[in-house]
Amino acid sequence: MTAEHGKSSLRELTLTVRTLRVYLYKMYAIVDIAGQQFKVEAGSEIFVNRLAAKKDESVEFTKVLLIDAEGAVKIGAPYIDGAVVKATVLDDDVKAKKVLVFKKIRRKGFQKLNGHRQKLTKIKIDAIA
Repeated sequence: MTAEHGKSSLRELTLTVRTLRVYLYKMYAIVDIAGQQFKVEAGSEIFVNRLAAKKDESVEFTKVLLIDAEGAVKIGAPYIDGAVVKATVLDDDVKAKKVLVFKKIRRKGFQKLNGHRQKLTKIKIDAIA
């Protein structure tokens, strides 16, 4: 193998990787949903704090903080005007893992164990516009 042959194959390989990055790049957005910020992509499923929407309803989120579309980043101050993230509610009554709260006062014989399960809503992101 000669030196020129190695350089040309390396050049072709970098061009191939660059074109693959363009095809594999996903548009994403950072959205404020129910007081928390989430990084979402079209098609992703996420769990958010309980929403008022019922199962199979469509919801729109207008509090979009950032949109990255193939390297073109738009940043809002604080939100982007006209930007909307559309989603569908998959399940409106999901419970998170149990959180155990244990309290103890040493040398007094006081022990208390409480459990809590937060209610969540599972949504699927349909589109970012």
